[in-house]
Amino acid sequence: MTASSAARPLPLAGNPAVMGVLNVTVDSFSDGGELLRGDPQRAELDGDALLRRAEAMVREGAAILDVGAESTRPGASPVPEALECERVEAALALLLPRFDVPVSVDTSSPRVMTRAAEAGASLLNDVRALRRPGALEAAAATGLPVCLMHMQGEPGTMQDDPAYTDVVVEVRTFLAERMEACLGAGIGPERLLVDPGFGFGKTLAHNLELLRGLPALAALGPPVLVGLSRKRMIGALTGRPVGERLAGGLALAVLAVERGARIVRTHDVAGTVDALRVTAAVLDGGRS
Repeated sequence: MTASSAARPLPLAGNPAVMGVLNVTVDSFSDGGELLRGDPQRAELDGDALLRRAEAMVREGAAILDVGAESTRPGASPVPEALECERVEAALALLLPRFDVPVSVDTSSPRVMTRAAEAGASLLNDVRALRRPGALEAAAATGLPVCLMHMQGEPGTMQDDPAYTDVVVEVRTFLAERMEACLGAGIGPERLLVDPGFGFGKTLAHNLELLRGLPALAALGPPVLVGLSRKRMIGALTGRPVGERLAGGLALAVLAVERGARIVRTHDVAGTVDALRVTAAVLDGGRS
């Protein structure tokens, strides 16, 4: 099985790309339930809300849309695979004919990976770095690019007591090992992206050290994707609630791009696009 002909290439040349977050979940930390309707235990996709959100993001400059149907916030509960698959397929069926941007699918499920590729997704974005049984093989068979993220533990418990001797070295080693596993499974280096996993099994101190050490992760070779918007670390630094963390998120996005990030995943597209355009112009004339 290979990816659908509807899959679109990722915008990895030129300026850093902004990825807009579309959570079709009940319990994501900042926007859970906003794109669903009905009983929370069996909520269905609200297609109109999804299209409105996606249209706004594309208009504001999102170069990629990222659909997730299972929350991975701290303490999140698993979603039945069939329900995750149903929501992802429904979202892709609405998004792909309407918008001329690649759509990523945030999943760890082999079945969802396979079905998403068949439907026309352009990227598999896995917080577990293809460690679930069958995920490595499923991802390889799709022919799609894959983003490998570092996470210590599982979403339900990852923030209980995260510990590292050297967080930058350990995250880099983990990602290098997962890259080797992918190469061994037939996923070529041109199909790989990496994500340090800010906030996934990491304290505030770990997150800050990881951001300082981001050039060491960029040196691995694959494009680096970061997700920092609205996260708990911003609240810890500023005292702001989730809905008031834009300024902090923009500062982190700029710092990440200065240190080598190529894709910034965000809930707040317009501000992030503007901040990165200014950053790129200052750094090297726009990377065009």
